[in-house]
Amino acid sequence: MTTTTRSPNTGSVPTTAAARGRGTAIILFLSLGGLSFAVLQSLVAPALGTIGSDLGVATTDASWVLTAYLLSASVLTPILGRLGDMVGKRRVIIVVLALLLVGTVLAALAPNLGVLIVARILQGAAGAVMPLSIGIVRDELPKERVSVTIGLLSAIFGIGAGVGIVAAGPIVEALSWHWLFWLPAVLVAIALLGAIFGIPESPVRTPGRLDLVGTAILTVGLVGLLLAISEGEKWGWGDGKTIGLLALGAVALVAFVLVELRVKEPLIDVRLFTHRGVWTAHVVALAFGFAMFGTFILVPTLLQLPSALGYGFGLSVTEAGLYLLPTVVAMVISGVLAGILIRRVGPKIPMVLGGVSVTVAFLIPAFGHGETWQILLSGILTGIGIGMALAATSNAIVESVPAAQTSEAISANTVIRTVGSSVGTAVIAALISSNVSPQGAPLDDAFTVGFWASAGVGVLAILAALVAPSLRARRREAAAAGVTDAPELEGH
Repeated sequence: MTTTTRSPNTGSVPTTAAARGRGTAIILFLSLGGLSFAVLQSLVAPALGTIGSDLGVATTDASWVLTAYLLSASVLTPILGRLGDMVGKRRVIIVVLALLLVGTVLAALAPNLGVLIVARILQGAAGAVMPLSIGIVRDELPKERVSVTIGLLSAIFGIGAGVGIVAAGPIVEALSWHWLFWLPAVLVAIALLGAIFGIPESPVRTPGRLDLVGTAILTVGLVGLLLAISEGEKWGWGDGKTIGLLALGAVALVAFVLVELRVKEPLIDVRLFTHRGVWTAHVVALAFGFAMFGTFILVPTLLQLPSALGYGFGLSVTEAGLYLLPTVVAMVISGVLAGILIRRVGPKIPMVLGGVSVTVAFLIPAFGHGETWQILLSGILTGIGIGMALAATSNAIVESVPAAQTSEAISANTVIRTVGSSVGTAVIAALISSNVSPQGAPLDDAFTVGFWASAGVGVLAILAALVAPSLRARRREAAAAGVTDAPELEGH
C-alpha cells in the first residue's frame, strides 16, 4: 500500500494561537457530529410504543426502527471508514453527515413506518463518524492533544446514548415523537457546515480500490448475526430463522477473514487483529458495548416499575431518565481524564480502571437495588468506567496501527462495540421477559440476574485489559508497525 509522503503530527504542526483555535473548532464540529449520531442511536428506543401507536403499527413492528439503524451502521461503518482512508476523511465525513441530515429530516417528516425505516437506514451511515473523526484528529492536531481529544470523542459516543435515553421522555411528552429527529437535525446541520468550512482535508491516505467481494461477504455476515440477535427474542431463540441466521453470519464472517487474508487491498486488514494492543482493545469494546446498554435497559425499567411491587420506584419515563444524568456527567469527566492519563502511562491502566469501575458498578445493585443511593452510585461508577474504557480502547488502537489505517481499524472496533451492544440488549431483554409475574411485570430476580450478568462481562473486560501490552511492550509493537506519532510511545 502507498500513502502520501507527509506523516501526521510529527512535530511540524504549528502551535500558534490560530492553529490552536482551528484545532478547537475541529474538535467542536466532530463532537457535534458524533453526539448527533449517538443520540439518534438511543433516542427512539423509549418512544417505540408512541411511534407505533401514532403510525398504526404494533410495537414489535416499530422495533424495526432500531434494527434498521443497527444493521445500516454495522455494515456501512467499515466501508465508509475504509473509503475515508482511501479518498480523504474530510470528504467522506461530509458525505456521511449529509446522509445523516437527509435521513433525520426524512424521519421527522415520515408519514408511515416504511419511510421511517428508510430514513433510519440513511442515518445509520453516520456510524462512520467515530472512526473518521479519530482519523482526522490524529492527522490534524498536534500530537500532545491527540489522546485527550480521542478520549473526549470516545466518551461523547457513550454520552450521546445516555442523553438519548434521558431526553426521549420529555421531548415526546412536551412535543411529539417527530421532534426526536428535528432537534438532532439542528446539531447535524451545524456539524455538516463545520466539516465543509472548518475541517481541512487530511494528507494521509491509502490509495487503492474498495474490496467489493469482502464488502459483500461482511455485509452478509453482519446482517445475519445482528438480525438474529435483534429479533431472536421475538422469533424465539430456538426458531429456525434465528438459528439459520446465526449460522449464516458465523460462516460468512469466517469466510470474510479467509478472503481478506488473500486479497491485495482488503476492506479490513485482519492481520491488525493479531496485534495484542488491537485485539485486547476489541475484547474490551465488546464487553463495554454489552455493559453500556445493559445499564440503559435495566435501570430505567426498574425505576419505572410500580413501587407497589416492593422493588420498583414508580417513576415516570422523564423522572427515570434523570437518574442517568450522573452517568452521563461521569462519562464526560472520566473520558477527558483518561486522555490525560493515557498521555502519561498509556491506555492499559485506564482500561483496567474502567473495567474495575463498571464491574463494581453492577455488583452494587446485584447485591441490593432497593435504595436510590444504590442506583445513583452504580450509575456514577458506570459512567466513570465507560468513559475510561472507551477512551482507552480508541487510543490503544491508534497507538497500534499506522496512521494510514486509522479509520479502518477504528471502524472494526466500532462495529465490535455495536455487536456487544446488540448482544447486551438481547440478553438483558431475554432475562427480563423470561422472569415475569402472572400479571406480566418483571420479577425482582430478573434485575438481580441482569446486574450479575453485566458484572460478569465487566470481569471479562478486566481480564482483556490486563492482557493488553504494557507501555514498554506497546512501544516495541508500535515501532514494528510503523507508528511514530503517539507521544506516550516516544520513551521520554
